[in-house]
Amino acid sequence: MANYKLQGLRGAQRRRFLRMMTMSAAAVGLDQSGLLNYLADRGGHRLAEAATSNAQRFLGVTCGNGVFAWFQQLWPHVEVASQALVPVMNVTPNNFGAKSSYLFTPDHGYTGGPGIHHTAPNDREFYYSPHAPWTSGGVPTRPMTAIMAGNDETHTAFPTSSSLVSSSSSLAATIGAIQMQESSAIVPVIGIDPLEYGSANGAPDVVTAPSAEGIIDLFNSAASQFTLSTVADQQLFETYYNALVGLRRAAGRSSWQPQLDITKNAARLIGLNFAAALTPTAQHLNDFGITELSTATISPMQRAGLEAFARTLVTVALAFRLGLSNSAIVALSPGPTSEQTFTDPHVTGASSINKNRGRETARLLGKMLDAFYNELATQPDPESSGQTLADTTVFAAWGDTPHTPLKLSNWPDATPMDSNWIYVMGQGYLEQGWFGRVHPGGTVSGFDPKDGTEDINIPSTNTSTEAGAAVAYAVARGDMNKVSEFYVGGPIDALRVG
Repeated sequence: MANYKLQGLRGAQRRRFLRMMTMSAAAVGLDQSGLLNYLADRGGHRLAEAATSNAQRFLGVTCGNGVFAWFQQLWPHVEVASQALVPVMNVTPNNFGAKSSYLFTPDHGYTGGPGIHHTAPNDREFYYSPHAPWTSGGVPTRPMTAIMAGNDETHTAFPTSSSLVSSSSSLAATIGAIQMQESSAIVPVIGIDPLEYGSANGAPDVVTAPSAEGIIDLFNSAASQFTLSTVADQQLFETYYNALVGLRRAAGRSSWQPQLDITKNAARLIGLNFAAALTPTAQHLNDFGITELSTATISPMQRAGLEAFARTLVTVALAFRLGLSNSAIVALSPGPTSEQTFTDPHVTGASSINKNRGRETARLLGKMLDAFYNELATQPDPESSGQTLADTTVFAAWGDTPHTPLKLSNWPDATPMDSNWIYVMGQGYLEQGWFGRVHPGGTVSGFDPKDGTEDINIPSTNTSTEAGAAVAYAVARGDMNKVSEFYVGGPIDALRVG
């Protein structure tokens, strides 16, 4: 039955009401699709549409103090993976000891190769290691883009040079601002420390936590901060309470008791607990590789870092499914540079034991990213017909230094020509492949963002904001007008599809 009070909600009051309903639906275990159906029945389709967003969700992995190096083992540079360095480095084809991608020699195999693109002249090579996520039978199911961007920021816990949209807009904050324009999420942007969120016009604040468990606490805290101290909120609360009673029936959870105490002044806090909805199950522990970490042949620090990352991914995936958040910025490792098996993995090539541990670390990292998207794939995207949340969540990873791809011994921090780059999975909005590359001998090619032409005279710092704009473009579902509110550079035609 329609509720005329719901139909009459407008503006900021409607947005606040929708956040209350999103919060409460999550607490009773009602997914976003069920919530939208309920809102459409009670308040009409316009109210349900107001609870949706045209922007995609975003998982950003920021990698300080050297841990970004592990992503090279998932997505290596073309000329490293194809052995173009072999004659230059005077090593045999099966001995990758002189290069960081030794972890995956031809005996272990690569998948990928020249990509399939929408525009033939833009075809670019990209290689996927055997343990890279989002591949099947040697074919990428979610193609990757890698863009030369930023500079080497060795031993920086808060890398920023490869995650910019403009001098005044960081990548993370820009994405938050684009998503915020139509968001009913109770915590639009969540973060796992350490991270540098930055700023952008209209961006919501990031709410940070030190761990996956901390994310659950911050949602509980955010829920408790809805107060009813104003007359407008008191009136809204009556509508909210009646709708909440209906949500209980819609969720089919008769055992759940809303922790509400309506006083004469209707000014008490709303208390909800999300622990059950956001805590990993035994199945999650298996799927995300957490269970097997206890017996994996890796170092204690590799185990600790991977487990923290996996548990965070589980909770973020569940928060996305429930509509509690749209964006997560996750630090892969908060460890110090003195820890050199995982955080700053200089010793990876020091022995056969360390090499095997390195392969296992890369395998588990890829498995965790796979599991994250597999979890999202179980939930239809209520805002995109025929798609799941896995199809509408953009991924990016950046860091202080990826370590050099040219030398394994002591795996140096310093990159060729002070270069850096960012990895993006753009969900079909970005051209796949490498934009710029590292060459034998240590030279580096940048690229022209307008036409994609590689140019050794274009350093990676020259394309930092273009790379950030490309990621924002993917989150904005190909709406360059939204990106232009933050990006003031030249055309990025080579990077974007459409």
